[in-house]
Amino acid sequence: MSSAPAGAAGAGGARVPRQLWVEEPATRWRMPDPVRGSAVRAVLIMSLTIIQAMVAFLCTLTESWLAFPMVLSGVASTVVATWSVLDVWVTRQVWNQRNGVVSVPSSSARRLRRERRRARRAARAAQRDEARIRRRGTESLSGA
Repeated sequence: MSSAPAGAAGAGGARVPRQLWVEEPATRWRMPDPVRGSAVRAVLIMSLTIIQAMVAFLCTLTESWLAFPMVLSGVASTVVATWSVLDVWVTRQVWNQRNGVVSVPSSSARRLRRERRRARRAARAAQRDEARIRRRGTESLSGA
């Protein structure tokens, strides 16, 4: 049995480079910076709130004097955590309104825009044809 790792040596004894990982394209777009910032903030606040609730529960079980202040601050931090999650939603909505939403090819908005564009092009082509016919008609009269 060989002491070399599998795939380390080729047929002629030459070393074959092994790739540690293969990068795959992301299936979802990256979140915008303001939204990502508020999401990170919300996750940190929620995790601290959960830790605080657990400490308050354990202090209540041990009948510690710290139980009452921990429960009160736990209620306050629950309100703050709820607010931070709402902040993520609001920040996302504001960013979408200011910068627009990425339109996917199958979206109905893109299909409607395409239909309107075709209708405008057809109307302009009809106007050009009509103007061409009028000019052609006046040229033949003036040439007589």
